[in-house]
Amino acid sequence: MEHVVTLLFLLLLQLVLGFDNLLYISLESKRAPVEEQSRVRRIGIAVAIGARLALLFVLIKLIDLVQDPFVQFHGDWFAGSINLHAVIVLGGGVFIMYTAMKEIWHMVHLGGHAGDDAADQEPKSANQVIATIVVMNLVFSFDSILSAMALTKVFWVMATAIVIGGVMMIWLSDRVSAFLAKNRMYEVLGMFVLLIVGVMLLSEGGHLAHLHLFGHPVEAMSKTTFYFSIAVLVLTDLVQSRFQRKLLAEKQAQAAALEAAQRG
Repeated sequence: MEHVVTLLFLLLLQLVLGFDNLLYISLESKRAPVEEQSRVRRIGIAVAIGARLALLFVLIKLIDLVQDPFVQFHGDWFAGSINLHAVIVLGGGVFIMYTAMKEIWHMVHLGGHAGDDAADQEPKSANQVIATIVVMNLVFSFDSILSAMALTKVFWVMATAIVIGGVMMIWLSDRVSAFLAKNRMYEVLGMFVLLIVGVMLLSEGGHLAHLHLFGHPVEAMSKTTFYFSIAVLVLTDLVQSRFQRKLLAEKQAQAAALEAAQRG
């Protein structure tokens, strides 16, 4: 019974920590050819499940090597203690922020949409997108796996939670992608969410590396702060969309009234 309760807690943890990963997968898969996107998501997540299980096994055996620092530096303005865990999380944060900012720039200045194969972008093959999804899935999974290891030492319980969580992601990814396809105005919102995800990973990586900037420690963004920021973004987007529709309706009414007055 104890293992069942732990498994339920781990599934809840996978669900909570997997939101940002799911959003990234849905947006990244749009870079693949349209007819391949659904297959890319399924294969990418399926391969990532196997990679997560391998990562779990490796971390159980080599957890100290991941956490032990290999570079230390001290200074008045910049200090820290870098380990492999921090490097992976920091690298993931930089990559996600770069991706989000590049897509936002593309949508705003070039009039495209996230994932479009515009002339200024190099198209990606299905295999390239799958590889990117798998690598970033591993970056996202580090925290969930380490959190799982803090809850239990039983391998099959953690492995079961990873597999079930992966199956749920496969099921949800098509639905999230279908929603974004039908509501393309939310792609910009999605990119800003990814931007916040990148900031969260950078703060977490800085905390893991014990970074100090100008004498102040870098603190990891809490999940509460992350989800509150997401809620504010969504609320702002909803209010802005409603206000824009109201302005458009007023403009159309004024145009209709002016046209009627000119006819009269």
